[in-house]
Amino acid sequence: MNAARYINGLRFLICIMVAGVFSSHITHWVDIPLLKRLDNMAYDVRLRLTMPNTIDPNIVILDIDEKSLAALGHWPWSRNILSDMVDILFDHYQIKLLAFDVTFPEADTSSGLSIFEKLAKNELKDNPEFLSTLNKIRPSLQYDDLFTQSLTGRNAVLGYYTDLNMMHAQKNTSLPKSLGSINQYNFSDSLLKVQSYGANLTAYQNATQQGGYFNNISVDGDGLYRRLPLLTVYNDHIYESLSFAIFRHAFPNDPIKFNSDDGYEGEHSSRLESIQIGERIIPVNAQATVLVPYLGKQGSFKYIPVVDVLDFITEEHALKDKIVILGSSAAGILDLRSTPVQHIYPGVEVHANLVSGLIDQRIKYQPSYIIGVQFIFIIILSIIGIAFFPKFSAGTLSALLLVLMSSIISSNFYLWHYHNISVTLATPLIFVFLLFTIQMTFSYLLESSNKKYLTGMFGQYIPAELVDKMVDTNNTLSMEPDDKILTVLFSDVRGFTTISEQFEADELAQLINEILTPITELIHENSGTIDKYMGDAVMAFWGAPVENEHHASKALSTALAITPRLNELNKEFIEKGWPEIKVGIGLNTGTMSVGNMGSEFRLAYTVLGDAVNLGSRIEGLTKQYGVDLLVTETTKEAAPEFSYKEMDKVKVKGKLEPVTIFQPIGLHSESTEQQLTMIADHSNALKYYHQQNWSAAKTLFTEFQQQRPDELINHIYLERIALYEQHPPEKGWDGSFTHTSK
Repeated sequence: MNAARYINGLRFLICIMVAGVFSSHITHWVDIPLLKRLDNMAYDVRLRLTMPNTIDPNIVILDIDEKSLAALGHWPWSRNILSDMVDILFDHYQIKLLAFDVTFPEADTSSGLSIFEKLAKNELKDNPEFLSTLNKIRPSLQYDDLFTQSLTGRNAVLGYYTDLNMMHAQKNTSLPKSLGSINQYNFSDSLLKVQSYGANLTAYQNATQQGGYFNNISVDGDGLYRRLPLLTVYNDHIYESLSFAIFRHAFPNDPIKFNSDDGYEGEHSSRLESIQIGERIIPVNAQATVLVPYLGKQGSFKYIPVVDVLDFITEEHALKDKIVILGSSAAGILDLRSTPVQHIYPGVEVHANLVSGLIDQRIKYQPSYIIGVQFIFIIILSIIGIAFFPKFSAGTLSALLLVLMSSIISSNFYLWHYHNISVTLATPLIFVFLLFTIQMTFSYLLESSNKKYLTGMFGQYIPAELVDKMVDTNNTLSMEPDDKILTVLFSDVRGFTTISEQFEADELAQLINEILTPITELIHENSGTIDKYMGDAVMAFWGAPVENEHHASKALSTALAITPRLNELNKEFIEKGWPEIKVGIGLNTGTMSVGNMGSEFRLAYTVLGDAVNLGSRIEGLTKQYGVDLLVTETTKEAAPEFSYKEMDKVKVKGKLEPVTIFQPIGLHSESTEQQLTMIADHSNALKYYHQQNWSAAKTLFTEFQQQRPDELINHIYLERIALYEQHPPEKGWDGSFTHTSK
């Protein structure tokens, strides 16, 4: 029975190895991404099942919404508007505190005062009536001063952002007062550290002295906002988050205290365990990070449009003595986040949830001793499994597995609901399941070994082909996330918000279906993968899950076919009395992470990464250049059989390196002589432009504009040339243009 001894030895070894791996993960010695992802998914389920779904009456979100944008213009608004808003909130509505989930790093010159000052020094310097009038109205045109005066003496908390990377410091901006130097605290080495920031004008910050960073440098790997750091370190000083600053200044008379353990290796190894504001204690981990206690989906707080406050439409009781956070739910401002409770969630409401939880003491936390408890649980269960489980039948093991897993789940929910203790759930459940699976598997192997031994004893033969027969796995496709070079396409209907206002809900659904159906057909015809539909927008990619070395060419063929197909569709729309549809399409080729990603409730085969984000940015640039389709230089290089017109070298928001963008014309073999000449002439004009030969470039672009007045690109370059003739680019200019919007 040597085989039986071998199987039992292997059972023991594997159990020890599994226990070691899970123990290392529980104690954070080793980070296992799969277990971490599953634990996050289990956390999300508990959160959604137990969130109260109530509305906090003490916190109000002052919303920069579509209604306010329509009434007051695009964001950012002039500071005189914000000054009026601050005065009205504190003087008329008598709010308790005002926080800004936006930042003001630049001076406001929209009043035109600088132009009047210039006239006073030059053309109208001898006009006493003009000079007298200017002196009278000057205070009302100094918008920055007006906003500064409104903030002065008010319980206002300004927002700013931090960055893990170094970047150029912003002039005339300042951080709020820190909570102290890291040398004052033994636990400071464990806090998250940042390298730079983007803050508010010094005058604003000096007016209120209060502020907090609103970005999250602790976003989980799947991009969900589960936790936020309350503290961070910059330049050896400790600064607070916007949520924590709001909470702290809502109780300005309560002192702050940091509670830490005694350390393990001397005085410099203390671990931060909680932050105390008066009688309120906030449990935190060593990085001062807390789990966001979401009340529910979007709408857990009252939203009031800014314009309703400015017009005094909002009733006084709705804001009196409230904590007010200025933020935006408008999609165009792009302050939307992915959270465990909702995929698209306003960032300002994330802060509101955390402030609410801090005030109500609803913060979930994981005490340090829980790690030790789980470690001991794994060790004890492993010993029991090795010593006793082999003696049990499969039926008994199955019943024991069900009881043990039920106990783990119920105790976990008990700690979560009644004691605000968050304990990892997926890891112990998976460990228990694996332990039982190992035992039952090896029990089966041992039984099979015994049968083989008895068969050998009686001289019976088992055919080798039964042992060698295996399930063919050569044709299976892996759905696990992996990095691959792919091509991504983004398509978006131009002006869809305006179009949608003309339709009832059922008609709008029909309109979207009729737009997306032909686009989807073209993507499928060219072997593309639909990633997702985002309202009227489509995201697709080529090269996975089935590999295709011509993914860029397939994607570009699809993109070039979309506009003609929609032109045919527009004929039907006109007959129905519907508006014509135009789309913007962006393509990019590069390395992307592709695979199944999502949550326990929903997995999606999708692509993520910087190359994907760039594709989205390129689509957004189509409307600025007045074209239907733009691609990056990497897509051009991957699909050389097409003709391209070079449009620009740009730096899109979020990227420092310039990217050359092109307008595809069509297959090179099908391009006309006129098209090829146009491409060459345009390339020649760009060469002069990049050489800063403004005169030659201006001559060519002027000719292009006369020949093709409907092309926006010629007008763009003529405007830039006019600007550069007066204000030449700085030395070392790489010929690129920086786009600051998404």
